[in-house]
Amino acid sequence: MDNLLDGVEVRVFGCLIEKEMTTPEYYPLTLNALTNACNQKSNRDPIMALAEEEVVRALEGLRFKQLVVVAADGGRVPKYRHLLAEKLGLVPAELALVCEMMVRGPQTVGELRTRGERMHFFAGLAAVEEVLRELMERETPLVARLPRQPGRKESRYAQLWGAEPEIAAEEGGAAPEPARQRVMAENERIARLEEEVAGLRGEVAGLRQAVEDFKKQFE
Repeated sequence: MDNLLDGVEVRVFGCLIEKEMTTPEYYPLTLNALTNACNQKSNRDPIMALAEEEVVRALEGLRFKQLVVVAADGGRVPKYRHLLAEKLGLVPAELALVCEMMVRGPQTVGELRTRGERMHFFAGLAAVEEVLRELMERETPLVARLPRQPGRKESRYAQLWGAEPEIAAEEGGAAPEPARQRVMAENERIARLEEEVAGLRGEVAGLRQAVEDFKKQFE
């Protein structure tokens, strides 16, 4: 998928979607409200302790990718909203499942139904499976079904906005600590920025050469 996000960007993006659906009266979100949402202890996996500066960097990355904008509400404090529904035409049921996977990681159909109902009502497991199928069968899939892990009876589903989900080699494998996950996400973000800068430098060099070649035609 284009516009892959790092771990912090996924958390920020997911929280914007979540708060729009669960507390629309407080949406769009200020930086402070968004940071609190990212760091809340409930409905989050992993638990994070992000500083506002980290959230700002994630917002800038999401704005560059045209996934988030500053709300034009004329308020004195900037507020942020996501553009996922506008960009991809997702309906509330799809938004709820994508959001749930963003804020809590890969989950089974049953987990998605139970946890996602705070954002959208699902009549049953079949309804969740139908939405997941539609998300997986899009021209650019937004969700993937993960291989069933040893010791698990059900497969889990993961959103594809972030890096490809890592599957533990065996049941009960320890997940990286939140601090390590944040460092890894920051390293990924820096590596992508360096790659983008290198690409832009190449484009500038190409444009300069094209200008020089054009000038030579008149010499």
